[in-house]
Amino acid sequence: MALCVIAAGKTTAITAAAFTLSWTHSVEKTEWLENWRVTPAGLELTEARVKGSGAGMDPGEGARLEDGWWVWSPDGPMVPELVLAASGATLSAWRLCHAGGCMELGSKAGKPVRISGCER
Repeated sequence: MALCVIAAGKTTAITAAAFTLSWTHSVEKTEWLENWRVTPAGLELTEARVKGSGAGMDPGEGARLEDGWWVWSPDGPMVPELVLAASGATLSAWRLCHAGGCMELGSKAGKPVRISGCER
């Protein structure tokens, strides 16, 4: 499996079985991180972390405090893809990191960024 990222009219295929998506919440100005796994059935959210709580950022059920981060394992369904807004007007871009490096997504206004599993 590979990870396909469609952003700014370009498709990038990345050999990765897992990735981390992070951003800074636009209202609370707090960091948020999500760990995802790429599977043949879709994308699976395996862990979420938030450095605080507030407007729409409540830690999930079973969250524990670790080094200033609320950490939990969400229990949700697999999703076929993630669709991220690309307004260019938020506090930070999305940051996608995998074993081979990191990339910023959605820092400029444009079509939404799409992330899904794909064949390499």
